[in-house]
Amino acid sequence: MHQPRNMNWKKYGQFILLLVLSVTNLFAQNPYPGSSADIYLRLKKLNVLGSVLYVAAHPDDENNGFLPYLAKERLYRTAYLSLTRGDGGQNLIGPEQSVELGMIRTQELLAARRIDGAEQYFSSAYEFGFSKNAKEALSIWDKEQVLSDMVWVIRKYQPDIMITRFPGDARAGHGHHWASALLANEAFKAAADPNRFPEQLKRGVKPWQAKRILWNGFNFGGVNTSSDMPLRLDVGGYDPLLGQSSGEIGGEARTMHKSQGEGRPRRKGEIVESFTTTGGDTAKNDIMDGIVTDWTRIEGGKEIGEMIAKIIANYRFDHPEKSVEALVEVYKKIDRLPYLTNNWLSLKRDEIKDIILDCSGISAEATTREEFVLQGDTANITCTVTKRTDIPAKWNAYAIDRTPFYSRQDLQNNKIYSVDLKQGVNEPAIGNATQPYWLQQPQKAGNFTISNPLLVGKAWNDPLFSVDFEFEVYGEYFTVRKPVQYKLVDPVRGELYQPFVMIPHLSFYMNPHVALLNVKREGEKRTVDSIYIHFKSNFTARNIPFSVYLMQDKVNPAFERKATDFEKGKTYTLAFPLKKYFSAGKGDDMEAALRIQLPGGKQLQFTQFFKAIEYDHIPNIHYGFKDRVHFIGEEVKTVGKKIGYINGAGDLIPEALQDMGYEVKRLEEKDITETALKEFDAIIIGIRAYNIYDWLSEKNDILNNYVQNGGNLISQYIKNNTTASGKRIKLGPYPFSISTGSRVTDETAAVRFILADHPVLNYPNKITAKDFDGWIQERSTYQADQADAHYEMPLSMNDPGEKESTGSLLTTKYGKGNFAYVSLVLFRQLPAGNAGAFRLLANLIALPKNQ
Repeated sequence: MHQPRNMNWKKYGQFILLLVLSVTNLFAQNPYPGSSADIYLRLKKLNVLGSVLYVAAHPDDENNGFLPYLAKERLYRTAYLSLTRGDGGQNLIGPEQSVELGMIRTQELLAARRIDGAEQYFSSAYEFGFSKNAKEALSIWDKEQVLSDMVWVIRKYQPDIMITRFPGDARAGHGHHWASALLANEAFKAAADPNRFPEQLKRGVKPWQAKRILWNGFNFGGVNTSSDMPLRLDVGGYDPLLGQSSGEIGGEARTMHKSQGEGRPRRKGEIVESFTTTGGDTAKNDIMDGIVTDWTRIEGGKEIGEMIAKIIANYRFDHPEKSVEALVEVYKKIDRLPYLTNNWLSLKRDEIKDIILDCSGISAEATTREEFVLQGDTANITCTVTKRTDIPAKWNAYAIDRTPFYSRQDLQNNKIYSVDLKQGVNEPAIGNATQPYWLQQPQKAGNFTISNPLLVGKAWNDPLFSVDFEFEVYGEYFTVRKPVQYKLVDPVRGELYQPFVMIPHLSFYMNPHVALLNVKREGEKRTVDSIYIHFKSNFTARNIPFSVYLMQDKVNPAFERKATDFEKGKTYTLAFPLKKYFSAGKGDDMEAALRIQLPGGKQLQFTQFFKAIEYDHIPNIHYGFKDRVHFIGEEVKTVGKKIGYINGAGDLIPEALQDMGYEVKRLEEKDITETALKEFDAIIIGIRAYNIYDWLSEKNDILNNYVQNGGNLISQYIKNNTTASGKRIKLGPYPFSISTGSRVTDETAAVRFILADHPVLNYPNKITAKDFDGWIQERSTYQADQADAHYEMPLSMNDPGEKESTGSLLTTKYGKGNFAYVSLVLFRQLPAGNAGAFRLLANLIALPKNQ
């Protein structure tokens, strides 16, 4: 195809470079222009050249009432740098943990940013769980790597000021919070030093010194740090153009943190934030003291500011298109300046370009009718353009993967123009296109491995494809980039845009995830007979050579067929007898590989399960992981058959119970009756269930009666002593409380058996120190405290330097049965395949009946 004569390919190349150096949210975009009031606010923002970088440790650490104040009231360029993605927390909306939870929380942060108007950045730090001090956090994180990440973001973003959420001391509460402040203050200085991380200077950034770094005080968690701070701002002002205050916007943004149960009210009225300067020039009257935040900070910018001010003064809310001609003149003025040497010029050039197109009523989108495209196949893409004003405009050209096409369309008012194009999907490695970039390499203990340094800081991968549209308005050319998205109409949610994703021909998972080889139920041995591979076909083909390799033997296929028929969307299952394919001497894990040969002779191998994570409040997430079967040869004795399970905040314990041979029934509110509970040997309550469901406290008498009549009731940890509605939790036959600060975060902490003869440590499995080897992330969380004298606490443990605590496990006899509160993190250890966790859970279920 010939290159369009009028498409400015020199600037097109510069445009691509700017995209590489910027971080934008590329998914779930609304392709339509904003309202007239929205355009007016963006015009006002066009005349503001100030920037703020807010720094903390986790998703939900950001001050959600303050960010919209900065971005939408003060109109500064605003960003939040979260050192981690929240991988180590708990999930209130589903079963995802670890990196899957980190992906959810990444997208929840992006959803919040779409509301409050800020940008989002990350470092490579992994959120490994609760940390009690900065020393521990910085010993697990690669401190120099995280510091380098932060310096890179600062040099690229070039903030006028930085603000930390937490202090660099114990008042921060969490070791990650504490460390984030220490690192931010160090990065504030290091970013300006050309001798620190000099390799970055070869990648298009330069040393940058922000004017100051401040600490934003707080009053929560029982700690008030803001009362004596010297600088105070009311950030709760009402904006009639938005129809709400920053506090209201912040409440809406905060509520996007749904996996953490962070729903918040939309706050009205005065909201006072307090600050103290921790580095640089001291702020006395305002956080931006001494900083020029208008066009006069740019050489030759004064006239541009005056031109924009005139456009704002003459803006017509009923006819935004009346501003287009004057805006084009401003664009030309900016475009004549060497914008690639100045962040502000390049940013403002893009801002005004988008405003011009929105004022002109021009919208453009690139969509597909299918969510997925097969690796090596062809994507069918529709490019659609609409202009809904009388502004004279042309759609000159479009380009995908730097291949230009031209359309030469004179755009008529309210007419729809569309073209279809086909794009080959020739990506050699599917992981590079689909897998989140920070998960593409093996992970270190405290950090993700990011092989491409230009990706550091980015919130998410770039889209699989983007289309560049070139328009001509009043003789000037404007190129805008739009991601190719899957467009659909959901019967309930209406029109939606989702990421367009490349998928492999085959995707598979293995079952069981954890294979218990030596389970004995009341003396009778039970073991796993077969390993199952369930694979889904994403293509249709006939007579395809197909083989399966179990990775304990990479040479000889465990299954082979010369001609196999595959049907798109169908899932197939293969069983492999354990005695034939597993040898304990060759390792404790089994992996698999699937191989096919396509027509034409090309061979492909697949080693991952391609998984989708879907929630309504965020875009769909897709990623691949290498599934495996973990074998446990240790003896696990069980007593009892039927378990009732009340779901909590998302865990995989029901699956673990089934692996142990129990029959599991999930219980809901309607099932909690004295008659219905009689059939169960034990009832297990999921993590944080009492914090989620008010009805559990209301059913406490029924549950206590179940125990009194001979049942065993096991409650996993609760986060605090109140329900979601603020009522006091009623749990157990005798009173006890939860200490939110009492936990053991060192997963290797010594466990002492202070009631060594207690049945929970002896029947049917003899629990020893070995059963606590190999635990992950932590020992216990939200331990019991101030327990009634009826309770027994058979274990004690503590983190280094702290006093001994006994609240990780408490039990009591009640009538003929037993009640147990378990803050030991079994919900993490069981999916990880820890044998001791299975043995301890079996003992809790089997606590002897009382006569």
